[in-house]
Amino acid sequence: MTKTDRILGGLYGSLVGDALGVPVEFAPRSARTADPVTGMRAYGTHHQPAGTWSDDGALLLCSVESLAEKGDDLQDMGGRFVKWLDQGHWTAHGEIFDIGIATRSALGRIRSGVPAEEAGGRSLHDNGNGSLMRILPVALACSGWDDNFLSDRVQRASAITHGHGRARLACVFHALFVSELLAGRTPQEALESCRRRFLALFADHPEMPVFRDLLSEPLADRSPDGIGSSGYVMDTLTASLWCLLTTTSFSECVLKAVNLGDDTDTTGCVAGGFAGLLYGREAILAEWVAALPKRDDLARLFERFVESLPSSS
Repeated sequence: MTKTDRILGGLYGSLVGDALGVPVEFAPRSARTADPVTGMRAYGTHHQPAGTWSDDGALLLCSVESLAEKGDDLQDMGGRFVKWLDQGHWTAHGEIFDIGIATRSALGRIRSGVPAEEAGGRSLHDNGNGSLMRILPVALACSGWDDNFLSDRVQRASAITHGHGRARLACVFHALFVSELLAGRTPQEALESCRRRFLALFADHPEMPVFRDLLSEPLADRSPDGIGSSGYVMDTLTASLWCLLTTTSFSECVLKAVNLGDDTDTTGCVAGGFAGLLYGREAILAEWVAALPKRDDLARLFERFVESLPSSS
């Protein structure tokens, strides 16, 4: 499998996972146990057509576009996020129907003149998953670089909307894991290598106690009852890794993520990105990709993004 196959798998997988989760967002896990998601649904929570991605997918696409056209220009990236908020840029159907409180506040600050890298909230309450859900393109863009460079770039990108150390470090963990999957590692191999690299970067960081279980526990052995699926950044990161480690196909992984309930679109988006990287673009059901709107626009955008990367062969 080429890197391009994996990159396209990760990008399309994120959108598909997001879209699978949109119709059932906020419903509890018990609702999914009684009525599990098995494919694309229409309407539901946000009354959207089947295949509609949420703010997760839209901000991820804004990130892809910024990286493809401007490279490491986070002011430009933040500006495209504001364009999404004000004009519906890269929404599925021109409508914004979901946005996190922290993200809305940060984009308001950018609109009022605060530099993008300083806009994200830095309080303990600013540790939702709003930067984790969109960080995949940044992780892909710097996956072959030195870990210190990767960490700096990813943390700066997170800080556009989420500037607390916990959210920023969760994005770095995600990016390190992405780089391992992109190199062709198995999920368990990728996790073990990611753990070593993360510890080398942050051994003395004050947020390290929060990551203790993620760094040491045999995650694949954890029961579903021990996996949270809220909008908290650590829940989303842990749940997405767990779904990848405990499944054997793209479809199984994203459906397991969505059927955890609660913040279904974001867990589906992050897990779908991981699974797409692992299994490649062709592993995603054609009918799921066909349900996505703006497919020609997506194909052109992703082609430009891949061409902008140093090497994807």
